[in-house]
Amino acid sequence: MKWTALGAALLCLAAGAAGGAPSAHAAPGDIHLYGVHETHTLDCNGGTLFINGVNITVHAVGDCWAVTMQGSQNTVIAETIVNDVTVYGYDQTVYYHNGDPLLFDRGRELGMTNRLARVPA
Repeated sequence: MKWTALGAALLCLAAGAAGGAPSAHAAPGDIHLYGVHETHTLDCNGGTLFINGVNITVHAVGDCWAVTMQGSQNTVIAETIVNDVTVYGYDQTVYYHNGDPLLFDRGRELGMTNRLARVPA
C-alpha cells in the first residue's frame, strides 16, 4: 500500500467520524448567567442554572433541576434544587430550601472553601 493511499484512507475515516459527531447545545429552559457584580431574581422553571463569573447573586424561585457554578464569590439562594449542585472555584455559596440534591464541591477537593447547604425557608 502506498503512503498516499493510506493517508487518503485515514483522512476519509477522520472526516466521516467528525461529520457524525453530535454537537453540544444548551437544553431548552436552561439559564446561563455570565458576569461580574450582578444581582438577578429569576424562575428556574425546571431548568438547570449555570453561573460563571465573580460576585453574581441569584435568587431562584420555582424548581431548579440543577445548579452549576464556576468562578468566585457567587451566591445562589434557591427555593428547590432537584438533582445536583456542582461548584467549581472558591468562596461560592449555594443555599436551597427544598430538595435533596447531590452536592458536588470540586473546589473543596482542591482545598478551597465553598458553602453548599439546605437552609430553612
